Order: sequence, then structure tokens, then C-alpha cells
Amino acid sequence: MTDILETVLRWRAEGRSVALATVVGVERSAPRDPGATLAVNERGDVAGFISGGCVEAELFDHARDALQTGRPRLVTFGIDDATGAEYGLTCGGTIHVFVERLDW
Repeated sequence: MTDILETVLRWRAEGRSVALATVVGVERSAPRDPGATLAVNERGDVAGFISGGCVEAELFDHARDALQTGRPRLVTFGIDDATGAEYGLTCGGTIHVFVERLDW
């Protein structure tokens, strides 16, 4: 989170709504460790990253929904080694990501 904190604080100072997606658990291997965070504001601006590719796109959608509804959620993304190799993804692990709207 520290890598995006300045951006999130600036967005909040501008009166922007912000949602965070934070890695809370990893099984096997993943591009980023627990604590990695992606932030999205209501304009669709993004700061940070968690995984890349299709995971980022889906997390963007979850963050936008959290902004609109205020409902937090825990989402899980995983891929086995064979499927990962087929799509050029080398990690072959599972990540658990908590998505929430900031209400401060």
C-alpha cells in the first residue's frame, strides 16, 4: 500500500471516491505478496498493481462495483501450472484479494 498511498491521499483530498483491492493471501506463488494493493477512483484512474492481465481487469470491475454499492468482497484467482503455461503465465498460484470502498 505504501507505493500508492500518496496517490490515494491526493484522490481523497480532491474529493474522489476510492476503492482498494488488497492481496490478503497467496497459495504457492504469485506476482506480488500479501499487502500488494490496487486503487481505483470513480473516474477510472488506477494506481498500483497486483497481478497483471485478466486479473487486473476483473479487479477493476470489482473495485468499480464496490465504489457504487459500498459492498466489500473477497475474490480468489487461481490457475494451474498447465493452464498457466498455455497462456504464458508462469506463477501457477492462487491469490485472495479483498476489495473495499474507502469510507474515510
